[in-house]
Amino acid sequence: MTNPQPVRNRAQRRKDALGRLARDRDAWVATASVHGRPTLVPLWFLWDRGTLLMCTRRDTATARNLTPCGEAVVTVGPATDVVHVSGTAEIVECDALAPDSAGAFSAKLGWDPRGGTQRVFLRIIPHTVKAWREENEQSGRLLMRDGRWLD
Repeated sequence: MTNPQPVRNRAQRRKDALGRLARDRDAWVATASVHGRPTLVPLWFLWDRGTLLMCTRRDTATARNLTPCGEAVVTVGPATDVVHVSGTAEIVECDALAPDSAGAFSAKLGWDPRGGTQRVFLRIIPHTVKAWREENEQSGRLLMRDGRWLD
């Protein structure tokens, strides 16, 4: 099988990944309970100041899973143009989120979850970011390590 697109260098992959994070709104979020039970859910997101900002009900498995351990894996994009983010997640109460972040979230997604106690924001701080399209881009897919972009 031939790959239709040439392999991108790291700078181009980073630019493309940041573009996808700015434009896309759907992500798959994977967490695990303290007992190792996995959960995978789709959530809308905003790329906000180098972090992923999402919102969910406080009683969901995803929110509960992030309370004890705070680790999450997020995948954005189709299987042939993936941005894969691993990071530490924190729960942010709706009334504690910076107004400009909450406003940007609402503007992008057309939904403002503030004003109640049933929902919380999740902020995921990336430690690792990878991006690839086809098999020919498996090598060199690491763009961020330990929270720092690779040059």
